[in-house]
Formats: sequence, C-alpha cells, structure tokens
Amino acid sequence: MVVSELQKAALVKSVLHSHRDLLQALSHSLEPRKDKEEEKKSTRDQDAHGDCGSGQFEDSAIMKLLKSREQQPENENIVSEFQKSKGAKSGIPQGQVRFPLHSEAQQEAGRRPWNHSSTTGFVLTRLFNESQMHLFLFSMVVLVYILTMGGNATMVLLIWADAQLHKPMYFLLSQLSFLDIFFSSVTVPKMIVAFLFDWTSISFGGCGAQMFFFMFLGAAECLLLALMAYDRYVAICNPLRYPVLMSRRVCLLMVVSSWLGGSLNASIQTSLTLQFPFCGSRKVTHFFCEVPSLLMLACADTEAYEQVLFVTGVVVLLVPIAFITTSYAFILVAVLQMHSVEGRQKALATCSSHLTVVNLFYGPLVYTYMLPASYHSPGQDDVVSVFYTVLTPLLNPVIYSLRNKEVTGAMKKVIGKCGVRRNA
Repeated sequence: MVVSELQKAALVKSVLHSHRDLLQALSHSLEPRKDKEEEKKSTRDQDAHGDCGSGQFEDSAIMKLLKSREQQPENENIVSEFQKSKGAKSGIPQGQVRFPLHSEAQQEAGRRPWNHSSTTGFVLTRLFNESQMHLFLFSMVVLVYILTMGGNATMVLLIWADAQLHKPMYFLLSQLSFLDIFFSSVTVPKMIVAFLFDWTSISFGGCGAQMFFFMFLGAAECLLLALMAYDRYVAICNPLRYPVLMSRRVCLLMVVSSWLGGSLNASIQTSLTLQFPFCGSRKVTHFFCEVPSLLMLACADTEAYEQVLFVTGVVVLLVPIAFITTSYAFILVAVLQMHSVEGRQKALATCSSHLTVVNLFYGPLVYTYMLPASYHSPGQDDVVSVFYTVLTPLLNPVIYSLRNKEVTGAMKKVIGKCGVRRNA
C-alpha cells in the first residue's frame, strides 16, 4: 500500500513538473523579448530559486494527494484532459502548440489569385432586405417585370398579326420589344431568386454568361435605336423614296447588323474581363455581374482595359447618340418647313415617342459606362441599373402604344375580335 502511494506520488510529481515547464514555455513565448543581459539574469535567478520553489510546490501537492485519495484521478489527468480538449477543439495533435498566423500572412494568402477551375464563383449583393419598405419595393419590381413580359410580348404578337402594322417602323419596334423581353430576363429572375431563397452565389461560368448576354442585348438595343432614328429621318425627309430606302431587305440588314454588333461588343468585353486574376473577396457589389463591378475584384492593373472599355463605350453609346442627334436635327428642319399643321403633329408624335425611349435608355448607360468612377457609388449604381433593366423595358411598349394611333387602333381591333368570339 505504501509502495503504491509512493508510486502515485512520484507520477503526480512528474506530471506537475511537466506542467510547470509547459506553463513557463508559454509564458516566455507570449512575453516580449528582453535584452540578453536581463535574460541571463533571470535564468540565474530561476536556477538559484527554482529548485527550492518547485520542491516545496511538489511536496505540498504530494501531501494533499495523500490526504485526499478521491481527488487523485482528477489531479493525475488534469494536464492530459486539458491538452486533449484543446487539441479536439483546434484540430492540433496532442503535444503540439500552434499559434495563429500573422495577419500579414493571412492578407498575402487573401491576395493570391483564384484558381478558376476550383473556385466556387462569385457572391452577388442582395438588392432588397427583409424590411417592410424593401418588401414593397420587391413586390413592385416583380409586378413591373410581369407587366414588361406581357406588354412586350403583346406588342410583338400585335405587329405580327395585324397587316396594317407590317411596315418598317413597326418591324423595328417589334425587334425592340423582342430585345427588351430578354434584356430584362437576364438580371431580374436572378434578383428575385436571391431575395426569396437567399441564393446569391453564382458560378464563374454563370457570371460570364450573364455578363455576355447583358452586354450583347444592351449594345444591340443601342444600335437598333440609332437605326430607328434613320427610319424616321427617311420617312419625314424623303417620303417618296421611303419604300426603296427602307425595303424589307434593308430592315433585315439593320436588325442583323445590330445583333452582330452587340455580340461582337459582348465577346470582346467578356473575354477581356474574365481573363483578369481575381483575388480577395468574392463579393460583387452589385445585384448582377457587370463589368465595372467585376473590375473592382481584379488584382491586376486594369488601367489599359478601362481605356479599351471607354473606347467601346464611345463606339456603342456616343456614336449612336451623335447619329440620332444628327438625324433629328434634319427632321426638325424638315418639320419646320411643313405647311400642314396635321403633318407637323403626326411627325412630332412619332418622333417624340422614339426620343423618349432613347433618353430613358441611353441616359443611365452613359452614367454607368462613361462617367469616371469618382461619380459612382454602390447605391446609385443599383438604382440606375434597376431603372434601365426593369423600368425602361416596360415603358417602351407603353410609350409607343399610347402615342401611336395605329398601334392603339390595332389593339382595339384585336380586343373587339376577342369580345365577338366570346359572345359567339
């Protein structure tokens, strides 16, 4: 019995001795480094008094252990249980001490470029939160999107079904409505899903596809609006040559050229944007993948590409705007020379509809792609993007249907036919 007690006491003594050494190692590692002379002095002091202090500590511990045998298992395992619990929580093997990485090392790791084959993609920003006001705004966006789909689809079917609307201007208008359907559908469904199910993540390929179709449809609509201004110029300034200058073949070439121009613009910008290495945060400060938002995540010099982007904006935005302005300058001169008041009113009515659509669409795009970054903020960019991706596609059919007597007449005719069929 005495032998077993002495063995247990010796075991506790060795455990406490190792525990003391561990505590000393931890304390030395956490304390700031001292001068060499102070370190030597402290070492001599520890050598002189350490044995006595440790011996007294160990003897008192042995006496306490002999007096209370019930507490002996707890005292024996206190160090091992402490190490096991720490190792289980941190995933570090027993006996190894790990300290947190330095902040600079973490920052350097965060600045490393992503591997596109292994990355999960980007995280988009939710446009709305759970507040009552944002819930109301979300409901309005969903309603506007539904009306946009219905209004533009109705315009396309109406122009296709009514023979009186088989004219170059309405053919181009049907193409505009066709583009608006897909242009709004590129961004709004993802925004709806992000709000309802909190699915804000998007893959690298999905982000590239969204960016491509957004720029493709947007640039095609810009070019188509410029070509529609040419149609109005020919109709007012050269009405006798209108059937020749705006033949069906010419209209098809206009539509195809706008689609090709949009696809070329989107291909160049998408390929150049996605070739940059992305590092740091995957959070896109926008509710869809757009070039300016992705460039903020690039960890390379984008100054040269921003110049290319500016030149592309000049070609896609400012050149069509200059063409539209020139066309309407000639139209204004021709209208002022008209002697018929009715002719002036008709010409101004058709031109005002087109000019309203041009201002609503080109204005936000010029703000987004032509103004310097110092004029932008995430909140303003979101509002502007919602305007030309959600609201403008709805206003296009509304403006043309309310200000055009032929469109309203065709719509009344179709509604009348539907009513007659129901009564029959």
